[in-house]
Amino acid sequence: MTDEQTIPAAGAGGRAAANAGLQASLRVLAVSVGPLVAALVLGGLLLLAMGFNPFSYYGYVIQRALFSPSGFEATLTRMGPLLLIAASLIVAFRAGLWNLGGDGQYLLAAVFVAATVPLTLGVLPVWANLLLGLLIGAAVGALWSLLPALLKAWQGINEIITTLMMSFLGVSLANVLVKLAFLDPGTTTPQTRTLPVEARLPRLFDSSVSSGLLIGLAAVIVVHLVMTRTAFGMRLRLVGANPRAAVHAGLSVPALTIAVFAISAALAGLSGAVDILGTHGNVRADWNPAYSLTVVPLVFLARLNGFGSIAYVFLFSALTIGGESAARRIGVPSFFSLVIVAILLIMLGLAEYLDKRHQERARR
Repeated sequence: MTDEQTIPAAGAGGRAAANAGLQASLRVLAVSVGPLVAALVLGGLLLLAMGFNPFSYYGYVIQRALFSPSGFEATLTRMGPLLLIAASLIVAFRAGLWNLGGDGQYLLAAVFVAATVPLTLGVLPVWANLLLGLLIGAAVGALWSLLPALLKAWQGINEIITTLMMSFLGVSLANVLVKLAFLDPGTTTPQTRTLPVEARLPRLFDSSVSSGLLIGLAAVIVVHLVMTRTAFGMRLRLVGANPRAAVHAGLSVPALTIAVFAISAALAGLSGAVDILGTHGNVRADWNPAYSLTVVPLVFLARLNGFGSIAYVFLFSALTIGGESAARRIGVPSFFSLVIVAILLIMLGLAEYLDKRHQERARR
């Protein structure tokens, strides 16, 4: 083949590769953004069927969450614990494991932090007290995942079942502790002792935004880099993707399985600690924000990418903060934002199914 023939052939190959890359990027974008757009449209149609103006609802959401100073600060503050939950899920899902017990790990950690940190307030400096609270939250979350981790590592028992069961037990135990062992005797409302505002996590830039936001951002970025750029992250991914190959490579699958659960649950527990130390200051009986299962579709929409998860967590935080304002103004039920999340989960599953069918047809 002459040089004149080789150059056009190389150019054609380059264009084909570029087109293939563009198509792959568009496919990922459609699977990631498409379900979100479809959920917002279907949510608007549902509002219309209920007799509400969807443009008014979404307008109030945007105005409150993004253009109101107090609302925007509330949106950023709520992102802190949600980002830690996202980091927790990314660790587990990238390792091929399902830690669906985040709600129990989060709430138990929040209760123990709320009960213990006020007791050591006069003994330790504020910074040491806050650090202790963060460590307690991470430790409680990790310990609560120990049983599902051991059952998965040594008996091969499905972790979806065990983590969900432990989550139910954790939420119930947390409520019992608030009403009995950790009850604040100085209040009539069943709750733990309240951490004073001045003893909580510092605010950012003279605003009401908790520095828990920085902890959440740092956790997601570190988790993303560790899972995608380090040898340890590669070992964790190999354990979930192909345990037999991991054994042949000389890796201890049980030890790495326990490590995945411990790291994931510790981040979920740290989320509970950040929420208490940064925002709430105490835990009331029967309180459960149920963040973990809500963040699952957001992480999958981001394709388990840490930076994409930050964007989706921001959108969800804006939706929930703005949705509370819209509920008060136009009478929409306050839980309607969760309805949109449920629709989003259905759309995500449908998008994954259609994408898989498309790839199967492309291979034929």
